[in-house]
Amino acid sequence: MVDISYHDRGDKVQDLPFLSSGPFSRLEWFKLLEHYDYKPLIALAYKKNEALALPLYQGKYATNILANWYSFTWAPLATKGADRQSLLRSLARDMRGKFTRIIFDKLPGEDGSVDLLTDAYRRAGWLCFCETSDINHLLRVGGRSYEDYYTSLPGHLRSTLKRKTSSIETEIITHFQDDIWSLYDDVYEKSWKGSEGNPALLKAFAETESRLGHIRIGLARYKGNVIAAQFWTVEDGTAYIHKLAYDDDFKRLSSGSILTAAMMRYVIDEDHVDLVDFGTGDDAYKADWMNATRPRFRVTCYRPELPQNWPQIGRQVLRKLVLRSRAG
Repeated sequence: MVDISYHDRGDKVQDLPFLSSGPFSRLEWFKLLEHYDYKPLIALAYKKNEALALPLYQGKYATNILANWYSFTWAPLATKGADRQSLLRSLARDMRGKFTRIIFDKLPGEDGSVDLLTDAYRRAGWLCFCETSDINHLLRVGGRSYEDYYTSLPGHLRSTLKRKTSSIETEIITHFQDDIWSLYDDVYEKSWKGSEGNPALLKAFAETESRLGHIRIGLARYKGNVIAAQFWTVEDGTAYIHKLAYDDDFKRLSSGSILTAAMMRYVIDEDHVDLVDFGTGDDAYKADWMNATRPRFRVTCYRPELPQNWPQIGRQVLRKLVLRSRAG
């Protein structure tokens, strides 16, 4: 017998030992979002010592994943040894009578989440559409040293680093400090990116990652002034690149590239990571540093008997037909 319940607070399920695989699959992350005005809807399936949870929120037109623009991925949470397939199928059946449309986004294909969700919801009578929603650039280190990695970089990037590195000093900090974070904020405001989307949330996230020993903050200085800053984390053999910024007034110095190289050297030679994850977004400059890509998926699930879903279903079908005709 599987017990199904729905919760509007993360602390209702905080005692369950969910496994995590990265910064955006921990209950602490979802509780941070909750604290900063993201109202959660946590769908929970529980059986004996097994549990599976879907951290969601109820939007105006659909039930969506509990995530924001800082999130690289989203996936169901499960306890060790849980029968994810069985628990998710039970949740999908129960949700069939309570929700009209569910959008699962930022799904990694490599961990089986896409197939798991699609199979469970289709079996429960939902009409599901799966599509690529984003691209993730990554570096597979493959046991190389930084010097070995450096030789694989494009010639124009190696030339830039060789010509300009001597004028820039870099520093990497492995614990959170308010004064260091203020320097990051100052650089970000002077960059092409403008104001941070949710600076209080990002700072709280950085503090949490620091307590876990994961944080890596990089600073680049020119004549003593910080002109570039980066925020990374390292966890379980993977380095995650969260934020990059440089002062636009010093763009000619390529301080951002020089700092990225210094961060790469640190995580490869000191942290000995196997993977560097450059998050989502198919920005051209990421290909200079990374050696692989993988897709991120969106699975949209509709209750097909509801008339309010028919226009969206029609558009999904039409889009599939257009893509198929272009491919053929």
